Amino acid sequence: MWKRLYDWIDQRVQLGGLMEFMGKKYVPIHAHSVWYYFGGVSLFLFIIQVVTGILLLLYYKGSEELAFESIQFIMSKVKFGWLIRSIHSWTANLFILTSMIHMFSVYFARAYRKPREITWVTGMLMFFLALAFGFSGYLLPWNELAFFATKVGTDIPGVIPVIGKPIMVFLRGGEDVTGATLSRFFGFHVAVFPAIFTVILGIHLLLVQRQGMSEPMNAEANPHTEKKTMPFFPNFLLRDLLLWLIVLNLLAVLAVFFPWELGQKADPFAPAPAGIKPEWYFLFMFQTLKYIPGKVLFLDGEILGVLLFGFAGLLWTLVPFWDRKSNRGERNRFVTYLGLFAVIYIMILTIIGWVA
Repeated sequence: MWKRLYDWIDQRVQLGGLMEFMGKKYVPIHAHSVWYYFGGVSLFLFIIQVVTGILLLLYYKGSEELAFESIQFIMSKVKFGWLIRSIHSWTANLFILTSMIHMFSVYFARAYRKPREITWVTGMLMFFLALAFGFSGYLLPWNELAFFATKVGTDIPGVIPVIGKPIMVFLRGGEDVTGATLSRFFGFHVAVFPAIFTVILGIHLLLVQRQGMSEPMNAEANPHTEKKTMPFFPNFLLRDLLLWLIVLNLLAVLAVFFPWELGQKADPFAPAPAGIKPEWYFLFMFQTLKYIPGKVLFLDGEILGVLLFGFAGLLWTLVPFWDRKSNRGERNRFVTYLGLFAVIYIMILTIIGWVA
């Protein structure tokens, strides 16, 4: 029966060609092969985000009057609604975490070097979109913490000279965080960002398929060294699926035993509660801005901090174009030290921001 079904599909979509292509695709094996799997895990978590997001969308109401109540309804009245919402929230955090690990592993392996510059840039664009997903989705429950965290978060770009105020008004849909902000973030979260992300993801996956997975620099520098590989199908794919299953079990444990809290409904006229903080992936920036003096030479401290983070993000995104040594197959210690500094800085400032 299965053979007849396969033959029927094969005659119409030429499955044989796809199977032949997958059979010829190989993945390099080396000491750092484990990092290859985090790209697949990030893709798996994004798929879960899409599926759970669609299920939540069936009941969610994106308005100031009904947003909080619709989440309450999902969590208390809809069967397994609390579980779907909790999985969606935990997946969002794990998605950003695995994307960050994938980004740093690619960076330290110099997998962005020629001819993979565009692959790196598309990956960075998806990482920035993942942060935008997290920021826009945080407001949707319209609870107290999300409201004031969004107010603080949208205040930050507002300090940029000339363009800051128009950006802030565009994000908020007005001068203040209101129901218009919620509607705007809802549109970004469920339509604009997913559409852009899907297009970039398609380009990224196509480039990975065309170029293959990057090998370590020492293996490319020694062409006489025996290169170990494994078939993508089924060897690598089955290992990838096993890791997906482990991640799914981790998600289930987190969602069941640590369900995502809803909190209190937002009141724009109430004072901001003490200790308002952004999500963990923005904490290092938030904590840095607290340490910068109010005035540095002729610049406000906040303006300087925002400009520095913007420049650092641009420099990081364009690393394939200024790291000429790696493109020539040479070790660039400055790039390694810069990456180590970034990892240590983010970890320490995040921990300080969390416990402070």
